[in-house]
Amino acid sequence: MKYESQRVSMPYFIFALILFVGQIVFGLVLGLQYVVGDFLFPEIPFNVARMVHTNLLIVWLLFGFMGATYYMVPEEAQTELHSPLLAWILFWVFAAAGTLTVLGYLFVDYARLAELTFNEYFPTMGREFLEQPTITKIGLLLVILGFLYNVIMTALKGRKTVVNIILITGLIGLAVLWLFAFYNPSNLATDKYFWWFVIHLWVEGVWELIMGAILAYVLIKLTGVDREVIEKWLYVIVAMALITGIIGTGHHFFWIGPPEYWLWLGSVFSALEPLPFFMMVVFAFNMINRRRRNHPNKAAMLWAMGTTVMAFLGAGVWGFLHTLAPVNYYTHGSQITAAHGHMAFYGAYVMIVLTIISYAVPIMRGRPYGNSNTAQVVEMWGFWLMTISMVFITLFLTAAGVLQVWLQRIPDSGAALSFMAGQDQIALFYWMRFVAGAFFMAGLVVYLGSFFIKGQASPEEEVRGPATADA
Repeated sequence: MKYESQRVSMPYFIFALILFVGQIVFGLVLGLQYVVGDFLFPEIPFNVARMVHTNLLIVWLLFGFMGATYYMVPEEAQTELHSPLLAWILFWVFAAAGTLTVLGYLFVDYARLAELTFNEYFPTMGREFLEQPTITKIGLLLVILGFLYNVIMTALKGRKTVVNIILITGLIGLAVLWLFAFYNPSNLATDKYFWWFVIHLWVEGVWELIMGAILAYVLIKLTGVDREVIEKWLYVIVAMALITGIIGTGHHFFWIGPPEYWLWLGSVFSALEPLPFFMMVVFAFNMINRRRRNHPNKAAMLWAMGTTVMAFLGAGVWGFLHTLAPVNYYTHGSQITAAHGHMAFYGAYVMIVLTIISYAVPIMRGRPYGNSNTAQVVEMWGFWLMTISMVFITLFLTAAGVLQVWLQRIPDSGAALSFMAGQDQIALFYWMRFVAGAFFMAGLVVYLGSFFIKGQASPEEEVRGPATADA
């Protein structure tokens, strides 16, 4: 490590991985509850398991982004972190708030939890993905603001780089858009309209800036390609992501009450949303092809390549499959949506966090060239198990969604099946999805096991002349 304060990212990465395990455990619980309706009932009802599963996803990714930022910003700025103490304090505050919130979901009735957290005075609870008590939302906002203060002060006193600028811009956008989580209008159409400002503009807007910055940073380190070349690609990708993603929010406005012009705006700009993800694929493979060094951390390189491909498939291809208004009229809210969501989140955000962990954690453990070859082989087994399992989860959910749409929304004769009758017809795909989820969990265990293998890789081998990028 160049700067000692970069070590503050380690607890963020560790806690992120712990929460990742929890998310997958509750995902398996949900998978069983789809086909065994009374599994763990009444101890963990379906709605509680779903809350925990989705909230853990959001929180552990935020921990991952914060850990990545604390690692990257000092090195990019060429200066120590403004306040490592503040970073540690914010870690414990965020970890405690997140843990208490999840325990509240599990052991306190949701209505009672709302009473205990004074939701009646400032109601924000009850909306999907934003179920957190108001005091948790306020705590998260304060953590984000403290976090932004720390990294912005670090960036201002050091070298200014495109990677830092894009990263911090995405983080500021994350904080600003979180404010809409506090806006809870009584009109349902208005509520959903602004609700998507958090949900969509996070994952299809500012989070893409964070993803692009992390990917660019890792590629600079692993390939040795000139920083200027990578930064030019990053600018173009970010511009395309914002141009398509912001107006592309309209594909959520098709059926909730806004004016009819959103049918056109949402369809056209959503159809363009795969472009920045395709550009990331071309960008990553082009940089790897032009690399000036063979970095010994092959596992991190695999994660970097994999995230671009899987993000393009999940967010790009599977997003496009049902984003046009004439198609979405039949498919919205079906298992096709779930298929898209699973692969998109895994490809775009889970994998990019695992990429920076794969690169940074060995360095913080005194292994500047990465983990040993044996550890990397095990880690790559984890990569392939999780990635292939996610592909099958997506395919099974897609098949379930197509059949669901056919049975419930496009009947060839007579009335469409009821929801529950339709669910009985697609139960086989849910079982297959659960089996694929179990393999995903196995891959995660293998991945985590790789960090317990001792030793480090040998120094890198230079190729194609000296690297001019930052080492």
